[in-house]
Amino acid sequence: MRRLSIVIPALNEAPNLPTVMANIPVAELAAAGWETEVIVVDNASTDDTAAVAASLGARVVHQPRRGYGNAYQQGFDAATGDVIATGDADCTYPFDALPDMLATMAERDVEFLTTNRLGRQNREAMKRSHAVANHALSALSRRLFRNGLRDSQSGMWVFRRYVWSGLDVRSPGMAFSQEIKNAATRAGYRFLEVPIEYRQRGGEVKLNALPDGVANLRQLFEHRFRRDADVRPEQRTTASVPGPRQADAEPGRDVRSGQYEAV
Repeated sequence: MRRLSIVIPALNEAPNLPTVMANIPVAELAAAGWETEVIVVDNASTDDTAAVAASLGARVVHQPRRGYGNAYQQGFDAATGDVIATGDADCTYPFDALPDMLATMAERDVEFLTTNRLGRQNREAMKRSHAVANHALSALSRRLFRNGLRDSQSGMWVFRRYVWSGLDVRSPGMAFSQEIKNAATRAGYRFLEVPIEYRQRGGEVKLNALPDGVANLRQLFEHRFRRDADVRPEQRTTASVPGPRQADAEPGRDVRSGQYEAV
């Protein structure tokens, strides 16, 4: 049986974790041939995040250095799955869509699948100011990295584990999300972006819009023009073509119904 690691960073998300964990379709994944481990990365929470996660069956990994990127790096290093999936602990991401996403990866021979939350159907789930900032950052990211991704800031990705071993991703904070996408596409891994349902957040918003936005902006330019490669060739375990290669997809189809959409 194949193994899937679902990595969820969490900072003071104890109230949301029961809903998040209940949304993970473990039985459906098992029926499709996937053994699932859920890793909750407790990012120095001051509430009962770790205890609640453990009580719900998650494996808890502790990262005392706060930061979105720091949490993910700790979680990825702890993951044992053949494939890694991600999403936040705030109830916004559709973990119940994972069986369809995994099927799409297999059908399209994709190594890195990312998601687009910025469709019109999700307008009510995101503050207008955040949506504008996401569109602006994504447009700049597309221009700098030429990978065509419509949502550079989305926090839900599904990728083969060896991809992480082949990337040099450094951001300790929120910029980690755009950096891993741009590093994976620039390294030449086969990638695809699919639309998802984005849901209303539960609990307190952790995003610091202005400082996080400025940090993301700075990181885009630093990443684009840094001299070292995104690939660590000695850790690559599979061949991939040079430069970004987007997997072929048929336009107008939606992963939420087990289908997919080209960007």
